[in-house]
Amino acid sequence: MENGRAALVDYVAFITALAVARASARCLNFNSMLILVPVCRNLLSFLRGTCSFCNRTLRKPLDHNLTFHKLVAYMICTFTAIHIIAHLFNFERYSRSQQATGVSLSSILSNLSHIKKDEDSWLNPIWSPNMTVMHVTFTSIAGLTGVIGTIALILMVTSAMEFIRRNYFELFWIAHHLFIIYFLCLALHGISGIVRGQTKESMDESPPHKCALSFEKWGHHDSGCRHPRFKGNPPESWKWILAPLILYFFERILQLFRSQQRVVITKVVMHPSKVLELQMMKQGFRMEVGQYILVKCPSISHLEWHPFTLTSAPEEDFFSIHIRAAGDWTETLIRAFEQQHSPVPRIKVDGPFGTVSEDVFQYEVAVLVGAGIGVTPFASILKSIWYKFQCADQNLKTEKIYFYWICRETGAFAWFNDLLISLEREMEELGKVGFLNYRLFLTGWDSNIAGHAALNFDKATDILTGLKQKTYFGRPKWDNEFSAIATAHPKSVVGVFLCGPTTLAKNLSKCCHRYSSMDPRKVQFYFNKENF
Repeated sequence: MENGRAALVDYVAFITALAVARASARCLNFNSMLILVPVCRNLLSFLRGTCSFCNRTLRKPLDHNLTFHKLVAYMICTFTAIHIIAHLFNFERYSRSQQATGVSLSSILSNLSHIKKDEDSWLNPIWSPNMTVMHVTFTSIAGLTGVIGTIALILMVTSAMEFIRRNYFELFWIAHHLFIIYFLCLALHGISGIVRGQTKESMDESPPHKCALSFEKWGHHDSGCRHPRFKGNPPESWKWILAPLILYFFERILQLFRSQQRVVITKVVMHPSKVLELQMMKQGFRMEVGQYILVKCPSISHLEWHPFTLTSAPEEDFFSIHIRAAGDWTETLIRAFEQQHSPVPRIKVDGPFGTVSEDVFQYEVAVLVGAGIGVTPFASILKSIWYKFQCADQNLKTEKIYFYWICRETGAFAWFNDLLISLEREMEELGKVGFLNYRLFLTGWDSNIAGHAALNFDKATDILTGLKQKTYFGRPKWDNEFSAIATAHPKSVVGVFLCGPTTLAKNLSKCCHRYSSMDPRKVQFYFNKENF
Protein backbone atom coordinates (compact mmCIF):
# COMPACT_ATOMS: atom_id res chain seq x y z
CA MET A 1 0.00 0.00 0.00
CA GLU A 2 2.87 2.37 0.80
CA ASN A 3 4.41 1.73 -2.60
CA GLY A 4 1.06 2.50 -4.16
CA ARG A 5 0.70 5.76 -2.29
CA ALA A 6 4.26 6.81 -3.18
CA ALA A 7 3.58 5.96 -6.79
CA LEU A 8 0.39 7.97 -6.70
CA VAL A 9 2.23 10.99 -5.28
CA ASP A 10 4.86 10.75 -8.02
CA TYR A 11 2.12 10.36 -10.61
CA VAL A 12 0.31 13.45 -9.31
CA ALA A 13 3.57 15.47 -9.41
CA PHE A 14 4.12 14.38 -12.98
CA ILE A 15 0.55 15.24 -13.95
CA THR A 16 0.95 18.69 -12.32
CA ALA A 17 4.04 19.50 -14.40
CA LEU A 18 2.27 18.24 -17.49
CA ALA A 19 -0.77 20.38 -16.68
CA VAL A 20 1.44 23.47 -16.35
CA ALA A 21 3.04 22.70 -19.71
CA ARG A 22 -0.32 22.27 -21.41
CA ALA A 23 -1.87 25.35 -19.74
CA SER A 24 1.06 27.52 -20.82
CA ALA A 25 0.73 26.06 -24.33
CA ARG A 26 -2.90 27.17 -24.47
CA CYS A 27 -1.93 30.66 -23.34
CA LEU A 28 0.86 30.62 -25.92
CA ASN A 29 -1.62 29.73 -28.66
CA PHE A 30 -3.98 32.50 -27.60
CA ASN A 31 -1.26 35.16 -27.58
CA SER A 32 0.15 33.92 -30.88
CA MET A 33 -3.32 34.44 -32.34
CA LEU A 34 -3.23 38.09 -31.23
CA ILE A 35 0.35 39.04 -32.10
CA LEU A 36 -0.27 39.81 -35.80
CA VAL A 37 -3.54 41.73 -35.43
CA PRO A 38 -1.98 45.01 -34.13
CA VAL A 39 0.37 45.19 -37.14
CA CYS A 40 -2.38 44.76 -39.74
CA ARG A 41 -2.39 48.43 -40.67
CA ASN A 42 -5.18 48.28 -43.21
CA LEU A 43 -7.47 46.60 -40.70
CA LEU A 44 -6.69 49.25 -38.07
CA SER A 45 -7.23 52.07 -40.57
CA PHE A 46 -10.57 50.55 -41.53
CA LEU A 47 -11.60 50.25 -37.89
CA ARG A 48 -10.49 53.82 -37.23
CA GLY A 49 -12.59 55.03 -40.15
CA THR A 50 -15.67 53.11 -39.04
CA CYS A 51 -15.21 54.39 -35.47
CA SER A 52 -14.66 58.02 -36.50
CA PHE A 53 -18.05 58.97 -35.06
CA CYS A 54 -17.67 56.79 -31.96
CA ASN A 55 -16.73 57.98 -28.51
CA ARG A 56 -13.00 58.71 -28.21
CA THR A 57 -12.78 56.07 -25.47
CA LEU A 58 -13.73 53.41 -28.03
CA ARG A 59 -11.09 54.65 -30.49
CA LYS A 60 -8.35 54.90 -27.88
CA PRO A 61 -7.21 51.24 -28.05
CA LEU A 62 -6.44 51.68 -31.76
CA ASP A 63 -3.84 54.29 -30.83
CA HIS A 64 -1.91 51.77 -28.73
CA ASN A 65 -1.58 49.00 -31.29
CA LEU A 66 2.21 48.76 -31.03
CA THR A 67 2.10 48.84 -27.24
CA PHE A 68 -0.39 45.97 -27.35
CA HIS A 69 1.85 44.17 -29.86
CA LYS A 70 4.81 44.44 -27.47
CA LEU A 71 2.78 43.28 -24.47
CA VAL A 72 1.57 40.23 -26.38
CA ALA A 73 5.19 39.51 -27.38
CA TYR A 74 6.23 39.66 -23.71
CA MET A 75 3.44 37.22 -22.84
CA ILE A 76 4.59 34.86 -25.59
CA CYS A 77 8.12 34.93 -24.17
CA THR A 78 6.82 34.35 -20.64
CA PHE A 79 4.61 31.39 -21.54
CA THR A 80 7.32 29.94 -23.77
CA ALA A 81 9.70 29.95 -20.80
CA ILE A 82 7.06 28.33 -18.54
CA HIS A 83 6.30 25.72 -21.20
CA ILE A 84 9.97 24.82 -21.65
CA ILE A 85 10.69 24.62 -17.91
CA ALA A 86 7.61 22.46 -17.29
CA HIS A 87 8.63 20.05 -20.05
CA LEU A 88 12.17 19.89 -18.70
CA PHE A 89 10.68 18.58 -15.44
CA ASN A 90 8.53 16.19 -17.47
CA PHE A 91 11.46 14.81 -19.45
CA GLU A 92 13.51 14.43 -16.28
CA ARG A 93 10.74 12.30 -14.79
CA TYR A 94 10.40 10.39 -18.05
CA SER A 95 14.10 9.59 -17.92
CA ARG A 96 14.04 8.53 -14.25
CA SER A 97 10.96 6.40 -14.85
CA GLN A 98 12.63 4.57 -17.73
CA GLN A 99 15.79 3.97 -15.71
CA ALA A 100 13.95 2.79 -12.57
CA THR A 101 14.90 -0.76 -11.55
CA GLY A 102 12.10 -1.45 -9.05
CA VAL A 103 8.43 -2.00 -9.68
CA SER A 104 6.54 1.29 -9.70
CA LEU A 105 3.67 2.92 -11.49
CA SER A 106 5.97 5.12 -13.57
CA SER A 107 8.22 2.23 -14.62
CA ILE A 108 5.23 0.08 -15.66
CA LEU A 109 3.79 2.98 -17.67
CA SER A 110 7.20 3.54 -19.27
CA ASN A 111 7.37 -0.10 -20.42
CA LEU A 112 3.73 -0.34 -21.41
CA SER A 113 4.46 -0.97 -25.08
CA HIS A 114 6.77 -3.87 -24.18
CA ILE A 115 4.26 -5.36 -21.74
CA LYS A 116 1.35 -5.20 -24.20
CA LYS A 117 3.50 -5.88 -27.27
CA ASP A 118 1.82 -2.87 -28.88
CA GLU A 119 4.02 -0.14 -30.38
CA ASP A 120 1.15 2.37 -30.32
CA SER A 121 0.44 2.06 -26.59
CA TRP A 122 3.47 3.92 -25.33
CA LEU A 123 3.25 6.82 -22.88
CA ASN A 124 6.89 7.61 -22.17
CA PRO A 125 8.65 9.15 -25.22
CA ILE A 126 11.96 7.87 -23.81
CA TRP A 127 11.69 4.28 -24.94
CA SER A 128 14.85 2.79 -23.43
CA PRO A 129 17.19 3.50 -20.48
CA ASN A 130 19.97 4.40 -22.94
CA MET A 131 17.95 7.15 -24.64
CA THR A 132 18.81 10.64 -23.34
CA VAL A 133 16.69 13.75 -23.11
CA MET A 134 18.94 15.47 -25.67
CA HIS A 135 18.37 12.60 -28.10
CA VAL A 136 14.59 12.93 -27.79
CA THR A 137 14.79 16.72 -28.12
CA PHE A 138 16.76 16.71 -31.36
CA THR A 139 15.20 13.67 -33.03
CA SER A 140 11.50 14.27 -32.39
CA ILE A 141 9.29 16.71 -34.28
CA ALA A 142 8.14 18.28 -31.01
CA GLY A 143 11.70 18.79 -29.78
CA LEU A 144 13.11 20.16 -33.04
CA THR A 145 10.23 22.55 -33.68
CA GLY A 146 10.43 23.69 -30.05
CA VAL A 147 14.15 24.47 -30.29
CA ILE A 148 13.93 26.18 -33.69
CA GLY A 149 10.82 28.16 -32.72
CA THR A 150 12.42 29.32 -29.47
CA ILE A 151 15.59 30.45 -31.26
CA ALA A 152 13.47 32.38 -33.79
CA LEU A 153 11.55 34.00 -30.93
CA ILE A 154 14.75 35.02 -29.13
CA LEU A 155 16.16 36.59 -32.31
CA MET A 156 12.95 38.51 -32.95
CA VAL A 157 12.75 39.88 -29.41
CA THR A 158 16.41 40.85 -29.05
CA SER A 159 16.55 42.53 -32.47
CA ALA A 160 13.48 44.60 -31.55
CA MET A 161 15.40 46.51 -28.86
CA GLU A 162 15.15 50.25 -29.46
CA PHE A 163 18.89 50.69 -30.05
CA ILE A 164 18.96 48.03 -32.78
CA ARG A 165 15.66 49.11 -34.26
CA ARG A 166 16.76 52.73 -34.66
CA ASN A 167 20.36 52.20 -35.73
CA TYR A 168 20.20 48.86 -37.55
CA PHE A 169 16.67 48.81 -38.90
CA GLU A 170 17.51 46.30 -41.63
CA LEU A 171 18.62 43.78 -39.00
CA PHE A 172 15.41 44.36 -37.08
CA TRP A 173 13.30 44.05 -40.22
CA ILE A 174 14.88 40.78 -41.37
CA ALA A 175 14.93 39.21 -37.90
CA HIS A 176 11.29 40.12 -37.31
CA HIS A 177 10.27 38.12 -40.37
CA LEU A 178 11.42 35.00 -38.56
CA PHE A 179 7.83 35.01 -37.31
CA ILE A 180 7.14 32.81 -40.35
CA ILE A 181 9.47 30.14 -38.95
CA TYR A 182 8.02 30.64 -35.47
CA PHE A 183 4.44 30.11 -36.68
CA LEU A 184 5.47 27.12 -38.79
CA CYS A 185 7.16 25.51 -35.78
CA LEU A 186 4.15 26.30 -33.60
CA ALA A 187 1.79 24.63 -36.08
CA LEU A 188 3.98 21.51 -36.35
CA HIS A 189 4.94 21.31 -32.69
CA GLY A 190 2.13 18.99 -31.61
CA ILE A 191 1.73 17.01 -34.82
CA SER A 192 3.68 13.98 -33.55
CA GLY A 193 1.45 13.62 -30.49
CA ILE A 194 4.32 13.28 -28.05
CA VAL A 195 1.99 14.33 -25.21
CA ARG A 196 -0.48 11.48 -24.95
CA GLY A 197 -3.66 10.92 -23.06
CA GLN A 198 -5.63 7.88 -21.98
CA THR A 199 -8.35 6.94 -24.46
CA LYS A 200 -11.98 7.35 -23.48
CA GLU A 201 -12.61 3.61 -23.69
CA SER A 202 -9.61 2.92 -21.50
CA MET A 203 -10.75 5.56 -18.99
CA ASP A 204 -14.05 3.72 -18.64
CA GLU A 205 -12.33 0.36 -18.23
CA SER A 206 -9.51 1.53 -15.96
CA PRO A 207 -10.31 4.75 -14.06
CA PRO A 208 -6.98 6.38 -13.07
CA HIS A 209 -8.07 7.36 -9.54
CA LYS A 210 -8.95 3.74 -8.83
CA CYS A 211 -6.39 1.73 -10.79
CA ALA A 212 -3.33 3.85 -9.94
CA LEU A 213 -3.29 2.28 -6.45
CA SER A 214 -3.30 -1.30 -7.80
CA PHE A 215 -0.91 -0.99 -10.73
CA GLU A 216 0.84 -4.28 -9.76
CA LYS A 217 -2.36 -6.22 -10.52
CA TRP A 218 -3.16 -4.66 -13.88
CA GLY A 219 -4.46 -7.30 -16.24
CA HIS A 220 -5.46 -9.75 -13.48
CA HIS A 221 -9.05 -10.91 -13.50
CA ASP A 222 -9.63 -10.03 -9.86
CA SER A 223 -8.20 -6.50 -10.09
CA GLY A 224 -10.88 -5.06 -12.33
CA CYS A 225 -8.22 -2.92 -14.03
CA ARG A 226 -6.79 -3.53 -17.46
CA HIS A 227 -3.57 -2.08 -18.83
CA PRO A 228 -4.42 1.49 -19.91
CA ARG A 229 -4.24 2.51 -23.55
CA PHE A 230 -2.97 5.90 -24.72
CA LYS A 231 -2.99 7.96 -27.89
CA GLY A 232 -1.44 11.24 -28.94
CA ASN A 233 -3.45 14.41 -28.42
CA PRO A 234 -4.37 16.04 -31.76
CA PRO A 235 -2.48 19.28 -32.65
CA GLU A 236 -4.44 22.45 -31.91
CA SER A 237 -2.06 25.37 -32.49
CA TRP A 238 -2.88 25.66 -36.19
CA LYS A 239 -6.51 26.37 -35.34
CA TRP A 240 -5.47 29.43 -33.31
CA ILE A 241 -3.09 30.97 -35.82
CA LEU A 242 -4.85 30.16 -39.10
CA ALA A 243 -7.21 33.18 -39.10
CA PRO A 244 -4.57 35.85 -38.23
CA LEU A 245 -2.18 34.35 -40.79
CA ILE A 246 -4.86 34.59 -43.50
CA LEU A 247 -5.56 38.18 -42.44
CA TYR A 248 -1.86 39.03 -42.54
CA PHE A 249 -1.54 37.30 -45.93
CA PHE A 250 -4.26 39.53 -47.39
CA GLU A 251 -2.49 42.57 -45.88
CA ARG A 252 0.63 41.58 -47.79
CA ILE A 253 -1.30 41.00 -51.01
CA LEU A 254 -2.83 44.47 -50.71
CA GLN A 255 0.60 45.96 -50.00
CA LEU A 256 2.04 44.20 -53.06
CA PHE A 257 -0.79 45.53 -55.23
CA ARG A 258 -0.43 49.12 -54.04
CA SER A 259 3.35 49.03 -54.26
CA GLN A 260 3.10 48.25 -57.98
CA GLN A 261 1.25 51.51 -58.64
CA ARG A 262 3.49 54.13 -60.18
CA VAL A 263 4.76 56.92 -57.92
CA VAL A 264 5.86 60.15 -59.59
CA ILE A 265 8.35 62.31 -57.67
CA THR A 266 7.46 65.89 -58.60
CA LYS A 267 9.88 67.78 -56.36
CA VAL A 268 12.99 67.08 -54.27
CA VAL A 269 14.18 69.62 -51.70
CA MET A 270 17.22 69.24 -49.47
CA HIS A 271 16.66 71.25 -46.28
CA PRO A 272 19.24 72.12 -43.59
CA SER A 273 20.05 69.57 -40.89
CA LYS A 274 19.99 66.81 -43.54
CA VAL A 275 16.23 66.78 -43.98
CA LEU A 276 15.04 65.55 -47.37
CA GLU A 277 11.61 66.58 -48.67
CA LEU A 278 9.94 64.47 -51.34
CA GLN A 279 6.77 65.65 -53.07
CA MET A 280 5.01 62.84 -54.93
CA MET A 281 1.88 61.97 -56.87
CA LYS A 282 0.10 58.64 -57.17
CA GLN A 283 -3.15 57.78 -58.90
CA GLY A 284 -6.06 57.26 -56.50
CA PHE A 285 -4.10 58.45 -53.45
CA ARG A 286 -6.36 59.88 -50.71
CA MET A 287 -5.17 61.03 -47.31
CA GLU A 288 -6.25 62.65 -44.06
CA VAL A 289 -4.24 64.89 -41.76
CA GLY A 290 -1.64 63.14 -39.60
CA GLN A 291 -1.58 59.89 -41.59
CA TYR A 292 1.58 58.07 -42.60
CA ILE A 293 2.81 55.92 -45.47
CA LEU A 294 5.30 53.08 -45.86
CA VAL A 295 8.15 53.77 -48.28
CA LYS A 296 10.45 51.31 -50.01
CA CYS A 297 13.39 52.07 -52.28
CA PRO A 298 14.25 48.87 -54.23
CA SER A 299 17.70 50.16 -55.16
CA ILE A 300 18.57 50.22 -51.43
CA SER A 301 16.65 47.19 -50.19
CA HIS A 302 14.01 44.94 -51.73
CA LEU A 303 12.63 44.01 -48.30
CA GLU A 304 12.55 47.10 -46.12
CA TRP A 305 9.49 49.33 -45.72
CA HIS A 306 9.92 52.43 -43.56
CA PRO A 307 7.09 54.55 -42.08
CA PHE A 308 7.01 58.31 -42.67
CA THR A 309 4.36 60.81 -41.61
CA LEU A 310 2.77 62.80 -44.42
CA THR A 311 3.58 66.50 -44.22
CA SER A 312 1.18 67.60 -46.95
CA ALA A 313 -2.46 68.57 -46.46
CA PRO A 314 -5.42 66.63 -47.92
CA GLU A 315 -6.36 69.75 -49.88
CA GLU A 316 -3.10 69.67 -51.90
CA ASP A 317 -2.78 67.83 -55.22
CA PHE A 318 0.38 66.02 -54.10
CA PHE A 319 1.61 64.24 -50.97
CA SER A 320 4.94 64.84 -49.29
CA ILE A 321 7.23 63.44 -46.61
CA HIS A 322 10.27 64.81 -44.83
CA ILE A 323 13.09 62.35 -44.15
CA ARG A 324 15.82 62.99 -41.58
CA ALA A 325 19.07 61.01 -41.63
CA ALA A 326 18.64 58.53 -38.79
CA GLY A 327 20.23 55.22 -39.69
CA ASP A 328 21.78 53.40 -42.63
CA TRP A 329 18.68 53.29 -44.84
CA THR A 330 17.74 56.97 -44.55
CA GLU A 331 21.35 58.09 -44.99
CA THR A 332 21.70 55.98 -48.14
CA LEU A 333 18.41 57.34 -49.50
CA ILE A 334 19.41 60.96 -48.88
CA ARG A 335 22.78 60.39 -50.57
CA ALA A 336 21.04 58.86 -53.57
CA PHE A 337 18.86 61.96 -54.03
CA GLU A 338 21.81 64.30 -53.45
CA GLN A 339 23.67 62.88 -56.46
CA GLN A 340 22.67 65.34 -59.17
CA HIS A 341 23.97 63.40 -62.18
CA SER A 342 22.36 60.12 -61.23
CA PRO A 343 18.77 59.11 -62.08
CA VAL A 344 16.19 59.71 -59.38
CA PRO A 345 15.75 56.53 -57.31
CA ARG A 346 12.47 54.67 -57.77
CA ILE A 347 10.13 54.85 -54.77
CA LYS A 348 7.30 52.49 -53.83
CA VAL A 349 4.54 53.63 -51.50
CA ASP A 350 1.98 51.76 -49.42
CA GLY A 351 -0.77 53.53 -47.54
CA PRO A 352 -1.84 55.92 -46.21
CA PHE A 353 -2.58 54.55 -42.75
CA GLY A 354 -4.46 56.18 -39.90
CA THR A 355 -2.94 57.58 -36.72
CA VAL A 356 -4.13 59.32 -33.60
CA SER A 357 -3.50 62.74 -35.19
CA GLU A 358 -6.53 62.23 -37.40
CA ASP A 359 -8.67 63.13 -34.40
CA VAL A 360 -7.13 66.56 -33.90
CA PHE A 361 -10.14 68.43 -35.32
CA GLN A 362 -12.47 66.55 -32.95
CA TYR A 363 -11.25 68.69 -30.03
CA GLU A 364 -12.23 72.24 -29.15
CA VAL A 365 -8.65 72.99 -28.12
CA ALA A 366 -5.60 71.15 -29.48
CA VAL A 367 -2.08 71.13 -28.05
CA LEU A 368 0.50 69.95 -30.61
CA VAL A 369 3.98 69.03 -29.37
CA GLY A 370 6.72 68.05 -31.82
CA ALA A 371 10.33 67.19 -31.05
CA GLY A 372 12.75 67.62 -33.96
CA ILE A 373 11.50 65.82 -37.06
CA GLY A 374 8.52 64.78 -34.94
CA VAL A 375 6.83 67.97 -36.14
CA THR A 376 5.90 66.27 -39.43
CA PRO A 377 2.31 65.23 -38.55
CA PHE A 378 1.61 68.76 -37.34
CA ALA A 379 2.86 70.22 -40.61
CA SER A 380 -0.01 68.41 -42.29
CA ILE A 381 -2.48 69.66 -39.68
CA LEU A 382 -1.35 73.29 -39.87
CA LYS A 383 -1.38 73.25 -43.66
CA SER A 384 -4.90 71.86 -43.64
CA ILE A 385 -5.99 74.62 -41.26
CA TRP A 386 -4.49 77.18 -43.63
CA TYR A 387 -6.60 75.77 -46.49
CA LYS A 388 -9.71 75.57 -44.31
CA PHE A 389 -9.39 79.26 -43.46
CA GLN A 390 -8.91 80.14 -47.10
CA CYS A 391 -12.15 78.43 -48.13
CA ALA A 392 -13.97 79.55 -44.95
CA ASP A 393 -14.75 76.01 -43.78
CA GLN A 394 -17.67 76.25 -41.34
CA ASN A 395 -17.26 72.65 -40.11
CA LEU A 396 -14.02 73.35 -38.27
CA LYS A 397 -14.74 72.49 -34.64
CA THR A 398 -11.33 73.50 -33.27
CA GLU A 399 -11.28 76.95 -31.72
CA LYS A 400 -7.68 77.20 -30.53
CA ILE A 401 -4.36 75.48 -31.26
CA TYR A 402 -1.26 75.58 -29.09
CA PHE A 403 1.80 74.45 -31.01
CA TYR A 404 5.18 73.63 -29.40
CA TRP A 405 8.22 72.68 -31.43
CA ILE A 406 11.39 71.59 -29.61
CA CYS A 407 14.63 71.42 -31.65
CA ARG A 408 18.30 70.92 -30.87
CA GLU A 409 19.70 73.22 -33.57
CA THR A 410 18.59 76.33 -35.46
CA GLY A 411 18.84 74.67 -38.88
CA ALA A 412 15.96 72.36 -38.03
CA PHE A 413 13.56 75.32 -38.03
CA ALA A 414 14.33 76.29 -41.62
CA TRP A 415 12.04 73.96 -43.61
CA PHE A 416 9.00 74.79 -41.47
CA ASN A 417 9.41 78.57 -41.37
CA ASP A 418 7.60 79.29 -44.64
CA LEU A 419 4.46 77.52 -43.45
CA LEU A 420 4.42 79.35 -40.12
CA ILE A 421 4.98 82.71 -41.83
CA SER A 422 2.05 81.99 -44.19
CA LEU A 423 -0.13 81.03 -41.24
CA GLU A 424 0.80 84.23 -39.39
CA ARG A 425 -0.14 86.32 -42.42
CA GLU A 426 -3.39 84.41 -43.00
CA MET A 427 -4.49 84.76 -39.36
CA GLU A 428 -3.86 88.51 -39.42
CA GLU A 429 -5.86 88.98 -42.63
CA LEU A 430 -8.81 86.97 -41.26
CA GLY A 431 -8.67 88.63 -37.87
CA LYS A 432 -7.88 85.38 -36.09
CA VAL A 433 -4.50 86.16 -34.66
CA GLY A 434 -5.32 84.31 -31.44
CA PHE A 435 -6.30 81.04 -33.17
CA LEU A 436 -2.73 79.72 -33.36
CA ASN A 437 -0.41 80.12 -30.40
CA TYR A 438 2.96 78.64 -31.33
CA ARG A 439 6.26 78.53 -29.48
CA LEU A 440 9.63 77.34 -30.73
CA PHE A 441 12.19 76.03 -28.25
CA LEU A 442 15.89 75.65 -28.99
CA THR A 443 17.60 73.12 -26.70
CA GLY A 444 21.05 73.08 -28.34
CA TRP A 445 22.49 76.58 -28.05
CA ASP A 446 25.62 78.37 -26.88
CA SER A 447 26.41 81.82 -25.47
CA ASN A 448 27.03 83.28 -28.94
CA ILE A 449 23.56 82.35 -30.21
CA ALA A 450 21.88 83.54 -27.01
CA GLY A 451 23.85 86.82 -27.01
CA HIS A 452 23.05 87.47 -30.68
CA ALA A 453 19.34 86.87 -30.01
CA ALA A 454 19.40 89.14 -26.94
CA LEU A 455 20.96 92.01 -28.89
CA ASN A 456 18.23 91.78 -31.54
CA PHE A 457 15.33 91.12 -29.18
CA ASP A 458 13.65 94.46 -29.97
CA LYS A 459 13.32 93.67 -33.68
CA ALA A 460 9.87 92.85 -35.07
CA THR A 461 10.89 89.38 -36.18
CA ASP A 462 12.98 86.71 -34.49
CA ILE A 463 16.64 86.81 -35.55
CA LEU A 464 16.84 82.98 -35.73
CA THR A 465 13.61 82.10 -37.55
CA GLY A 466 12.29 85.30 -39.13
CA LEU A 467 8.97 84.79 -37.34
CA LYS A 468 7.17 87.31 -35.17
CA GLN A 469 7.16 84.79 -32.31
CA LYS A 470 10.50 84.84 -30.50
CA THR A 471 12.46 81.61 -30.04
CA TYR A 472 12.77 80.32 -26.47
CA PHE A 473 15.99 78.81 -25.18
CA GLY A 474 15.73 75.59 -23.19
CA ARG A 475 12.73 73.34 -22.70
CA PRO A 476 9.12 74.23 -21.97
CA LYS A 477 7.98 74.30 -18.34
CA TRP A 478 5.00 72.05 -18.87
CA ASP A 479 3.36 72.71 -15.52
CA ASN A 480 3.18 76.42 -16.33
CA GLU A 481 1.91 75.74 -19.86
CA PHE A 482 -0.84 73.33 -18.78
CA SER A 483 -1.88 75.59 -15.94
CA ALA A 484 -2.24 78.53 -18.33
CA ILE A 485 -4.23 76.44 -20.85
CA ALA A 486 -6.53 75.10 -18.12
CA THR A 487 -7.17 78.65 -16.90
CA ALA A 488 -7.84 79.97 -20.40
CA HIS A 489 -10.24 77.14 -21.29
CA PRO A 490 -12.02 76.17 -18.05
CA LYS A 491 -14.83 74.19 -19.74
CA SER A 492 -13.12 72.79 -22.83
CA VAL A 493 -11.99 69.36 -23.99
CA VAL A 494 -8.28 69.65 -24.80
CA GLY A 495 -6.53 67.12 -27.00
CA VAL A 496 -2.75 66.87 -26.42
CA PHE A 497 -0.86 65.34 -29.36
CA LEU A 498 2.79 64.36 -29.24
CA CYS A 499 5.24 63.06 -31.80
CA GLY A 500 8.43 62.69 -29.81
CA PRO A 501 10.47 60.62 -27.32
CA THR A 502 9.10 58.43 -24.53
CA THR A 503 10.48 60.65 -21.74
CA LEU A 504 8.53 63.63 -23.04
CA ALA A 505 5.45 61.43 -23.44
CA LYS A 506 5.56 60.46 -19.76
CA ASN A 507 5.80 64.10 -18.68
CA LEU A 508 2.90 65.20 -20.87
CA SER A 509 0.75 62.26 -19.81
CA LYS A 510 1.28 63.13 -16.14
CA CYS A 511 0.38 66.77 -16.83
CA CYS A 512 -2.81 65.70 -18.59
CA HIS A 513 -3.90 63.75 -15.50
CA ARG A 514 -2.78 66.45 -13.10
CA TYR A 515 -4.60 69.34 -14.75
CA SER A 516 -7.79 67.53 -15.77
CA SER A 517 -10.68 68.48 -13.51
CA MET A 518 -12.52 65.84 -11.50
CA ASP A 519 -15.70 67.46 -12.72
CA PRO A 520 -16.37 66.15 -16.28
CA ARG A 521 -18.09 69.45 -17.14
CA LYS A 522 -14.81 71.34 -16.69
CA VAL A 523 -11.47 71.20 -18.49
CA GLN A 524 -10.34 67.73 -19.53
CA PHE A 525 -6.96 66.88 -21.12
CA TYR A 526 -6.65 63.80 -23.34
CA PHE A 527 -3.14 62.62 -24.17
CA ASN A 528 -2.40 61.14 -27.60
CA LYS A 529 0.96 59.92 -28.87
CA GLU A 530 2.02 58.96 -32.37
CA ASN A 531 2.95 55.27 -32.64
CA PHE A 532 3.98 53.64 -35.90
